[in-house]
Amino acid sequence: MKAFYTDHFVLPLPEGHRFPMEKYSRLRDLVGTQENIELVEAPPATDTQILYAHDPSYLIKVIEGKLSPQEQREIGFPWSEQMVERSRRSAGATVAAAKTALREGIAANLAGGTHHAYRDTGSGFCVFNDSAIAARTLQKEVSASLKIAVIDLDVHQGNGTASILQHDESIFTLSIHGENNFPFKKEESDLDVGLPDGCNDEVYLHSLGECLDQLDARFKANCLIFLAGADPHEGDRLGRLKVSREGMRLRDQMVFQYALNRQLPIAFSMAGGYGKEIESTVNIHFQTIKTALQFQKQYLFP
Repeated sequence: MKAFYTDHFVLPLPEGHRFPMEKYSRLRDLVGTQENIELVEAPPATDTQILYAHDPSYLIKVIEGKLSPQEQREIGFPWSEQMVERSRRSAGATVAAAKTALREGIAANLAGGTHHAYRDTGSGFCVFNDSAIAARTLQKEVSASLKIAVIDLDVHQGNGTASILQHDESIFTLSIHGENNFPFKKEESDLDVGLPDGCNDEVYLHSLGECLDQLDARFKANCLIFLAGADPHEGDRLGRLKVSREGMRLRDQMVFQYALNRQLPIAFSMAGGYGKEIESTVNIHFQTIKTALQFQKQYLFP
């Protein structure tokens, strides 16, 4: 299984910044210990690919460093050339993972899940929306007939993804998130489930099962993009849910089994994770990788 990484493109963040940049290099170190995983440096998303999902004027502002102080506060990162390159690579990793999955069944982006970025603005540590870019890139560069489902299991609603793809009947957006969590103004996905604070394994997994049944009934996908956020975990500082580590493993297993049963290619990204201890976040992400490996060898792809 190929895993695309971007952690060596580091954002220069001020001391004490709450974004856990260190988790990505730690995750790659763990992934590198596994057999049957090929680590690949992520290519940058091109301007053309970014423009499949974003407004040209916004892209120009990002590239040229002309984001206003307010726009930079909304993103949560100070502008720098490294921020631009990192954001390109994070989107490019999901594009590469999605193209690889079409050939090999499953592929990973060891970062990504930047689902708060809208067509014309960034938000919530997200500059470019990697899932929307990847879905549209597959349709433009591989096959216009592809029907893609985005399964967003980050604890925060994929508001930017929902907004960008709202009127696109060829891409289905599914988000299971904390109802009372950021973003406080929700957008309308094709299927939204907002969970209460303190939601446990049983409720979470039951909701996921119902959502996958609805997805199957309402949309005939031939490719999946999965945001495997670590932040529904009970140890997350920002998550507000109470899903155990075993519950997180079962969540991943359900999604990969859904894909395998239908022989649907699936590209997945790590998305959010803000554990009280960074190790807990890294371990949840690593668990997702190991779960994917168990399924990858069962695919019947050439």
